[in-house]
Amino acid sequence: MNILHAASELYPLLKTGGLADVLGALPFAQQQNGDDVRVILPYYRQIREQIPFTAEVFRCDGPGGYAVIRFAEYRGLGLYLIDAPHLYDRGGNPYHDGGYRDYPDNVVRFGLLGWAAAAVASGADPFWNRVDVLHAHDWQAGLAPAYLKAWGAWQVKTVFTTHNIAYQGLFDARHMSDLWLPWEMYRPEGLEFRGQISFLKAGLYYADHITTVSPTYAREITVSAYGMEGLLQQRQSQGRLSGILNGVGDNIWHPAGDHELAASYGIDNAAEGKAANKAALQQHFGLKNDPAAMLCVMVSRLTEQKGADFLLEALYLKLAEDPSMQFVLLGSGAPWLEQAFNELAQHYPERVGVHIGYDEQLAHRLIGGGDVILVPSRFEPCGLTQLYGLKYGTLPLVRRTGGLADTVAGFGESGEATGFVFGAPDAQALAEAFNTALYAWSEQELWEQMRTRAMQQDFGWLKAAQAYRQCYQ
Repeated sequence: MNILHAASELYPLLKTGGLADVLGALPFAQQQNGDDVRVILPYYRQIREQIPFTAEVFRCDGPGGYAVIRFAEYRGLGLYLIDAPHLYDRGGNPYHDGGYRDYPDNVVRFGLLGWAAAAVASGADPFWNRVDVLHAHDWQAGLAPAYLKAWGAWQVKTVFTTHNIAYQGLFDARHMSDLWLPWEMYRPEGLEFRGQISFLKAGLYYADHITTVSPTYAREITVSAYGMEGLLQQRQSQGRLSGILNGVGDNIWHPAGDHELAASYGIDNAAEGKAANKAALQQHFGLKNDPAAMLCVMVSRLTEQKGADFLLEALYLKLAEDPSMQFVLLGSGAPWLEQAFNELAQHYPERVGVHIGYDEQLAHRLIGGGDVILVPSRFEPCGLTQLYGLKYGTLPLVRRTGGLADTVAGFGESGEATGFVFGAPDAQALAEAFNTALYAWSEQELWEQMRTRAMQQDFGWLKAAQAYRQCYQ
């Protein structure tokens, strides 16, 4: 099967979130099924610096102007790179400037991504046989299925995955001409949404099948999806909506072979390995060297979606009550939350550590050295950090939503508990979950059983790749 993925980022070439992790793992797992899998993405400056040598495939005039479609092999994976320096040769974030303002030409920057993906899929590369499935990811690639339908390229089947339906890619209707799409597609039975163009809706409406990144989230978005729920209910009734859990790649996240850790470990020596990593983490952040403390860690964007606001409130409650608890944060986001967590660290200098920003090495060290990993999201399509936590024996404490509900069995709710689950998105419910975790921590034999069970869970990408193969077929 010939499969082309269209996306806006791929780890480790460029990463802003979980989408990059998926694209950095799923295509490689699909190759192991014997499929010819390739990815198309913009030739950003950061990618050009890492992959300077490419072969020209074809030149074109597309939405946004002139571009050259190039090809390169990266770790055995074929990459199509859309070379349009006037659109992609920018430093920093691929979506916005240093002031978090969206680039004003994002409409054509990502319109061109969808257009070029559709062009390659429908045969523009003379050296690749016809694509069987074009798999577009998130709003940035949402126009790809629309272009194929506009061109009458019905032979190419399309799958659209929404990794987070909150991001909809909304632009003024006047840009229809800039996108080279017929105006008759600008209607409610198309890509019009509340008087604007929605790249997300284009993917949801025109794709042959929709997937999202967990079964529970697939159900949730038919109830509440920022105005898209009616369309999703319709697609679900047609059998065209499904949820497939993300996986975890052993090549990146595996405690036995993780060179970022102070000490690698497996299931058989988890207690010793985690103790060494915990001591190193406490030293790094200047915390009290206390093996008996339950060390909670969080690697996350600091937003209300991630529950950072009520987590802060719950931490003030629990840190004041229980001296046997510590907390370390790695993340960035809303300035007021960054400041508030820094103030928490100043208030509890020996028990709270905060690193504002992102550091991949430090992320591994937190997940390897923590006892509990916190994911208190108000909503979470799939979540990856709780999967990393399970793999590293760092028990997840999560809210019952989306993929968190699908991947963590809660203590007291299941005889096969792998973590801690709470319901209401508020500080009181989270504080009660902390109490449950602290009780389990005090029973070390019980904790070790849970840790072993967590590390035995199978959320590998080969399993996900097989589910996608069934979807394609």
